[in-house]
Amino acid sequence: MTEWDYSPTVGINVKRESVTVEPEGLPRAVSQQLEKGARLALASAIDDADQIRLVYAFVSPNPDLRTEISVNLPSNDPVITSLAPLSFPASRFEREFHDLFGVKIANHPMPRRLVRHGHWLPTWYPMRHNAGVAKFSLEDDPGYPFVPVKGTGIYEIPVGPIHAGLIEPGHFRFYAVGETVVKLKIRLWFLHKGLEKLFEGMEPTAGVALSEKISGDSSIGHSLAYVLAVEEALGVTVNPDVALARAMLLELERLYNHVADVGAMANDVGYSVANSHALALREELLRINRGITGNRLLRGAIKIGGISLIGDLKLDQLRNIAESFQELAEIIVGNPMVHERFSHTATLLRADALLLGALGPVARSVGIATDARIAHPFVGLPIEAALEASGDVMARFSLRVKEFQASAKLLGEFGSILSERALPNGTLVAARQDSPRRQGFGLVEGWRGTIANRVELDDSGHLSRVKVVDPSWFNWPALPLAMAETIVPDFPLANKSFNLSYSGNDL
Repeated sequence: MTEWDYSPTVGINVKRESVTVEPEGLPRAVSQQLEKGARLALASAIDDADQIRLVYAFVSPNPDLRTEISVNLPSNDPVITSLAPLSFPASRFEREFHDLFGVKIANHPMPRRLVRHGHWLPTWYPMRHNAGVAKFSLEDDPGYPFVPVKGTGIYEIPVGPIHAGLIEPGHFRFYAVGETVVKLKIRLWFLHKGLEKLFEGMEPTAGVALSEKISGDSSIGHSLAYVLAVEEALGVTVNPDVALARAMLLELERLYNHVADVGAMANDVGYSVANSHALALREELLRINRGITGNRLLRGAIKIGGISLIGDLKLDQLRNIAESFQELAEIIVGNPMVHERFSHTATLLRADALLLGALGPVARSVGIATDARIAHPFVGLPIEAALEASGDVMARFSLRVKEFQASAKLLGEFGSILSERALPNGTLVAARQDSPRRQGFGLVEGWRGTIANRVELDDSGHLSRVKVVDPSWFNWPALPLAMAETIVPDFPLANKSFNLSYSGNDL
């Protein structure tokens, strides 16, 4: 039997606070949260017809505290003063407020568009209730206002947004002297999908399948964050076995992605045979996924109030994969050429990561111990955040190896416990339902970092607003900083070592 407590904690040990302030009081309220060490996990705009409501969600650990600061603005002329001097993440959420809802941001230091497409008409804001069908003019697109970098010997290398292979669109503009990158600028949102708008009016159960497709390689992370938020809004608390089985799926998702990244980094320095072995291990993991859930990417298993599984975890096979992966990782970094290419390449500074609010492996590779499994658990787990310090490609590689082994060890514990309790076959359901709150907030440590979801339900119980934040939202700005003084040919390796989601960012 297990020696650790895995009782579910959402709705039990979470402390919530909420406050509504006037627009002029927002900077002070936000400043107080930041001074206390709270992290801005999400900021959402909501069109309430007669007003635009902005909600800033701050989180802090030990105890798990979630604080929402709301401000109401008149619908016909919504204006706030920028929080950019206080928080870089807040400044990016503000640009999203403007692009999608028409909120004016006074004194913003970087007022150019972020999400907005250049051919959208100036008066059309797609997330407003009265937005209607898309209004655009291809003839009036002014182009994106990149700020040029000038100097002796500096030249531009534009890459994308269309790339070879299956990669999604993104534009990378290098300013270089010789092969050395002076500055990198990244332009995303070429495939803004209006995904958050698609949630509006849905039954909460129907939203699960949509959440699985936010970022295809994070089906469990995103669907679980969504379901935790909905369950909080509905007043649902699941039993411990459901929570533990969900944690099992989350770690399985971490495994197959980390092993793929390790192989891909090796491939980007010409070590293709190592990548082939990594892909073979990934295939074994995907088959384990299918045996447990019926789907290689674990889709269809997470349910509101429960979970649906069809098989048991193959512990012996998993142990063999973990041993083979450890041997492969040691062979990769034992190659002198690989070691040289990984070391001191694309180094992210800890101070920059803190400023940007970096999450997941990107943050932990510079020694920042941020992990929602520890800070905001939905089930008690015996886990410590794996850390590296150097912030280079080698650190991000080594961190994935450590996290793979930690997850494999956890899965061994999960499998033994669930097997003893004659689980997880069948559908497990909620243990309790209390009075609905009509709004909820879900935090999950996906394999890229913390995924945040905030949902609101209308009087009929349908979704009225779903706000999604993938960790890539916080981590994309870190990649250009890491590329400074790195040579252009190392960009594919650096980019893969971050492995950020385009789809999860371009909602």
